[in-house]
Order: sequence, then structure tokens, then C-alpha cells
Amino acid sequence: MLEIPILLIAIIAIALIFDFTNGVHDSANAIATIVSTKVISPGLAVVLAAILNFMGAFIGIKVAMTIGSGIVNPELVKGCQALVLAALLGAIFWNLLTWYLGLPSSSSHALIGGLMGSAITYHGWVALNWSSILHKIVVPLIVSPLSGFIVGYLIMLILAWSFCKISPRVNNLIFRKLQLVSSGFMAVSHGMNDAQKTMGIITLALFIFHEIPAFSVPIWVRIACALAMLLGTATGGWRIVKTMGHKIFKLEPIHGFSAETSASLVILIASHLGAPISTTHTISSSVMGVGASKRLSAVRWGVAGSMIWAWVLTIPASGIVASLFFKIFEYTGIIS
Repeated sequence: MLEIPILLIAIIAIALIFDFTNGVHDSANAIATIVSTKVISPGLAVVLAAILNFMGAFIGIKVAMTIGSGIVNPELVKGCQALVLAALLGAIFWNLLTWYLGLPSSSSHALIGGLMGSAITYHGWVALNWSSILHKIVVPLIVSPLSGFIVGYLIMLILAWSFCKISPRVNNLIFRKLQLVSSGFMAVSHGMNDAQKTMGIITLALFIFHEIPAFSVPIWVRIACALAMLLGTATGGWRIVKTMGHKIFKLEPIHGFSAETSASLVILIASHLGAPISTTHTISSSVMGVGASKRLSAVRWGVAGSMIWAWVLTIPASGIVASLFFKIFEYTGIIS
């Protein structure tokens, strides 16, 4: 009879809860623009996004490998049962706090920060894979939102120039239909990058508990994470939809299409490279770039500033919370 430690089952369950909260938190990434421009009803947008997120979760595993073995050195933390649990609790805490405040922060960076905080607390700074963190975490952290802004700005300029002689009414009709494609593209790319992060954390837990001989993502982990992401996305996440769809810049269908298309391109490239970027950062900065192409004053920079502060604080804040959870486990002795 196969014996699986109760603690490992609990960690997997909490990881799937994190994946669910990721879906809740990040559903706005795929549906905020299409809902705010009233292309389709919120209910239908959520259903379509959930299905496409699920499908995207099965495209590739490079991001999962980065999360599971590219942030901490698995061999140095093998046997530390508290590490993954503390990391998840730190990430979930930050996800829920920023969701409550309506700030589109990064679930991905919350998880990364949680892993880093708990690993450092357990084995010191040497537990971290600094080369991978630099190339696949730090550089994409800076480059992805900048790329989203620049690509969104350029795509919007090209479309504005290409369709300048067409009446606004016809433009709206065209891009209301095209937004169905771009929002679907965004949902697939989101699932491709974000669902893999939980796959990586569960696989790391299985490796730590000696349930798998080498770091390789089992098929049942991929299915479970895809389902959790689907269910989370299906709940909506309306606080953040309101922030992204209305408070940054008043969107029209052509703006929504530009933002979604530019963000999706950046996310797909990052996923191909195995970089667990923030889909939230990317779509938010794309919306800013689209708004700035009209005029700089069209973007509500005060709201954007609050979002940037949330981005900057995410990794250290979730890392500190994870470290505190780890210390609690260590002090009480309830988990080795």
C-alpha cells in the first residue's frame, strides 16, 4: 500500500489553494479589458477565460522547472518539510492582502519571495540559485513590464495610424470582435505561465519528501494545477478587474485589443524561455503603454504608482512572512 505523509498531502492541498487564489487574483489579466469595454458579459468572459487558462496550463514545463529547481537548490533543502509550506503561506498571505486592497500585484513574485525567504531562513543565502535568479527572475522582473509598456505603446500607435481614416463606430465594431481573439490569447498565455508555477512548487515538495527520485513534473500534478487555476479564474476577481479596466486608463475596444495582444506576446516569449514573469505586471504595463500612446495625461499615474509600490514590495514582503512562518514551525517543532 502506498503511504504518503499527511504533511505532504496538506502541502499539496495548500499549493492548490494558492493556485486557486492565483486564478482569482489574476483572472483580471484576461478579462478586465474585455469586460470594461463591454464586448461580452462578465459571466461569459469568466467562463471562456477559465477554459482557456486550463488549456494553456498544458503547454510546456520550463516555467515549472525554474520555480522548482531554479530558485532554491533542491539538494540543499531536501528533507526540510517546513520549507515549501512556509513559502506557500507567505505567498497566500500577500495574495489575499493585495486582493483585498484591489492592487494587481504579482502572485508569481509572491511565490518566489516566499520560496526565497523560507530557504534563506533554513540554510542561509547559499541555498539560493543566484545565477538562475538573476537571469530568470531579476532580469524578467524589470524587462517584462517595460516590454509590455513599449509593445503596447507601439502596437497602439500602429493601429491608430492604420485605422485613422475609419469612423470610430466602425473601429469599435471591428475591435469588439478582435478582442474576443486577443482576450483568448491572453488567457492561454496566462495559464501557460502561471499554472506552471504551482506545478513547480508541488514537484519540489515531492522531491523534498523523497517521493520522486529526480525533479520531474508528474502528469497528475499538471492536471491538478490546471483544474485549480480553472476554478479560481471562474470566480472572477472583480476588485482587480475594476482597477485594471477603469482606474488606470479608460479603455475602448481598440485599446483592449492592443493591451491584450502586446501582453500575450511578452508572456509567451517569457514562457518559452522558462521565465516565471508576472502576467499581472505585464498586462498592467501594457494598459499603461496603450494609454500613454494617446497622451501621457490619459494614464492615471497615481493609481499606477500604487501598483508599482505593490510590485516592489511583493518579493521582500512575502519572503518576510514566509520566514516568520518557518521560524514558528522551527520554534514549535511541529514540522521538521
